[in-house]
This record gives sequence, C-alpha cells and structure tokens, in this order.
Amino acid sequence: MQKLTESMSKSERVAYIISELERRYPNPPIPLDHKDSYTLLVAVLLSAQCTDKRVNTVTPALWALADSPAEMARQSPSDVRAIIRPCGLSPRKSAAIVMLSKILVEEHGGEVPASFEALEALPGVGHKTASVVMSQAFDVPAFPVDTHIHRLMWRWNLSNGKNVEQTERDAKRLFPEELWNKLHLQIIYYARACSPARGWNLETDVITARIGRKTGLK
Repeated sequence: MQKLTESMSKSERVAYIISELERRYPNPPIPLDHKDSYTLLVAVLLSAQCTDKRVNTVTPALWALADSPAEMARQSPSDVRAIIRPCGLSPRKSAAIVMLSKILVEEHGGEVPASFEALEALPGVGHKTASVVMSQAFDVPAFPVDTHIHRLMWRWNLSNGKNVEQTERDAKRLFPEELWNKLHLQIIYYARACSPARGWNLETDVITARIGRKTGLK
C-alpha cells in the first residue's frame, strides 16, 4: 500500500480520493432540506456562518410563512428576521431574502434564474451560494467551496490553502467535470465525519493519513 504523499502522483491521489468517497458516499443527499430551486436558494443563503442542521430546524417555520418568491416578497423583513434569528446575521439575511424575492418576481417572472451572473446579482447571493444552486438545482457543473472543502483540499495537498478562489480553481482542474456536483457533497460528508477542523485524528481520517499532509491544521 502506498502511504506517503511523495510515493503517489497527484493523479493517483485524485483517483484514490474519488474511489474512496464513492465507496463511502455513493448517493450523497443535499444536506439542506428544500423542495425546489427557490427554497434551496434561501436555505443556502441562511447557511452562511450557520450549520445545515440549524437551518433545517428553522426553515419549516419560514416556509409556513412564505415558500415562494411571490409570497416572500409580500413579507416584512422583521417578520422574516423573527423566524431566522437562530441562524445568525438575521437582520442582513432577512433583508436579502425579501429583496431577492422581489427581484425574482419583478425581473425573472417569479423563477430562480439558471445563470451564475443573474444569481450573483441577487442580494446576499455570492459565488458559493450561486454555485450550490446551479449544481444542485439545475445540474450545471460547479464546485462550491465551503470551509470543509477548503480544509480538505489543503490537507490532501491538492491546493495551497491560500484562498477559496484558488481552491476552487484547483478542484476544477484536478477532478473530472462530470463528478464536480457529486464530489463537492461527498467531500463535505467526509470532512464532517472524518476530518473536522477540531479534534482531527488521522486514525479516522484515512484519506489524509494515506495521501495527505501529516502536520498542521487548516
């Protein structure tokens, strides 16, 4: 068995990662509960600096208030804020949710646009959020990079950890495009279960133990 990073080429490491993640997570579900592209968009927006688990406990009450752009556009930010407060950053997030809903109604016929440019033009929607929606709602190849993927790409010696933009470029260059949408979910599930930011243990992080950096946390 090859154990050291130096004994495996980068392409061999990538192939091993793909194989191991596929073995562990052959059908990774989207971790945010949603029913359509709009509720996914809002849930991803809420997940900024918040756990998916907490978002999933909050969104049922939010969908009961409004679960479409037309309905949400009629709500006051204060009513939305009262519901989403546990997710953090509630003043900013509530204003963004109501405003983007109005824009969807006024400029996009009440539909979530399947375009990076149009999504990133919406209030509160950055590149990562747009990438999640494009990949998971519209099946457009994308590689959303969150803290988990950023951390593991560095630990696996596949990126320099400089910033998420560089990590995304490296991931897209190294992994086959047809696997991006699935891989980004597989890496997240693996990171949470086996390679957390705190309490990192190479006995459970078998991928890093075999092919990654052995020192330092990221």
